[in-house]
Amino acid sequence: MGPRSKRAGLSLVVGARPGLLAWARPGVLVVAIAVSACRQDMHDAPRYDPLEASTIFRNGASAQPLVEGTVARGDLNQDELLATGKVNGQPADQFPFAITRADLDRGEERFNIYCSPCHGRTGEGNGMVVQRGYRQPPSYHADRLRQSPAGYFVDVMTNGFGAMPDYRAQITPDDRWRIVAYIRALQLSQQGTTADVPAAELTKLEAADAAAVPAGGPEAPAAAGEPAK
Repeated sequence: MGPRSKRAGLSLVVGARPGLLAWARPGVLVVAIAVSACRQDMHDAPRYDPLEASTIFRNGASAQPLVEGTVARGDLNQDELLATGKVNGQPADQFPFAITRADLDRGEERFNIYCSPCHGRTGEGNGMVVQRGYRQPPSYHADRLRQSPAGYFVDVMTNGFGAMPDYRAQITPDDRWRIVAYIRALQLSQQGTTADVPAAELTKLEAADAAAVPAGGPEAPAAAGEPAK
């Protein structure tokens, strides 16, 4: 059957039952209205706006008082020193827990991830983003920062300072203190003397230096114009 025959057959059916078609039209209209009434646009989400009235609760408010003793997640800071780096509102120079070698290793890891892009691996303020045009931070080896209390660095990591954003979301309070411990190690590495080295370790270093010198003693520098050997 061709297209023309199909159209003819359809006309015959419709023409044969005009009453059925007339009855179907109101039904289609009712269904269309019902479907459109169920539409829920994204801008009209099924939620309460702030301070919007509600018929569900007896006080007529959608926002209900918090249960007594409720603490927002992440906001229970009972240890002021650990959470803020301060005691009685002032930067403290003591750590809230004893620093172990594992803590120092963890601090180095966190420092290299979050701090070194700006401050550099050695804390001199020459990280890769600084080399590409970002504002240079001060060196950790400057007198001002070497003499700053440990809690000062925790406060800066927690709240940010100048061009530096805060890192409270990325770094936990415990890890902030571990990073400070590693910063102190970096500062000591640039200012330390042999008097700071334990006697047993100093003996090992001296033995290693002696083993590195040739048996005949260090070679004399080549004379001017003479090729080095």
